[in-house]
Amino acid sequence: MKLGFRQYVSRIGFSAFAAILGAVFALPLIWFLFAPFNARAELGLATPDPFTLQNFAAVFENSFAIRALLNSLIQSVGGVVLVGGAATLAAYALSRSAMPGKGAVTYVLLLFSSVVSGSAAMVPIFLIISAMGLIDSHLAVILVFAGGLLPTGMFILRDFIDGIPRSYEESAMVAGASPVQAFFDVALPVIRPGIVVVVVWAFVNIWGSFLIPFILLRSEDLMPASVAIYSFYSEAGTPVVTLLAAYALIYSLPVIALYLFVSWKFGFRFFGGIKA
Repeated sequence: MKLGFRQYVSRIGFSAFAAILGAVFALPLIWFLFAPFNARAELGLATPDPFTLQNFAAVFENSFAIRALLNSLIQSVGGVVLVGGAATLAAYALSRSAMPGKGAVTYVLLLFSSVVSGSAAMVPIFLIISAMGLIDSHLAVILVFAGGLLPTGMFILRDFIDGIPRSYEESAMVAGASPVQAFFDVALPVIRPGIVVVVVWAFVNIWGSFLIPFILLRSEDLMPASVAIYSFYSEAGTPVVTLLAAYALIYSLPVIALYLFVSWKFGFRFFGGIKA
């Protein structure tokens, strides 16, 4: 069927609008990719002119900023392990138990973790962590992140577990498996994609957070990269754009690597399998 003149015009108009919209989002990304290799990272320079690696050399000479990347990794991995493990076990218990009102418990936890968060919760969180004697420690940051992300992680995983027929585990137990074996050999492989979703989501949240470590940590040796990035500002508060761009690119690499690994390993096919 041939298209009419109005349809042609509407398609051309839509394509032009989509191209303009794509350019609006693409141009900052292009600048972000090329600015670290530019000796003069100005907004008007889309490509490196002249090309240099001196920005990265200067970044790696900043021991505070490089150590902060390791601190971010420690805090993110610690939080992810705690959130992933606790959310998996809690979501499985809520899904399979006959506890009355378990749906309300999940939604209340999710509600409070969403509403009472950020700056509104930092005063009581600081007082609790201070009373526990954990101020200025990685453990304090990990526990606070885990407590804030756990309800949402439970909510996400419970949907995955609710989609697994109970007959899978019942068949395994009839064959002689214990409830623990049924969980690890039957349920866990099926909900593995859901755990991956929670792990990636928790890692990105912890890796990019600024407020919690900034308030709970005192020593420069423990500061994560999200806080250490201020070291690329001058005393007057002006950013050193070349170094800031180089550090921002390095700071983004772990998240990109995690995305590529998950894409290669799972292909974002969110389904699992049952072990024979």
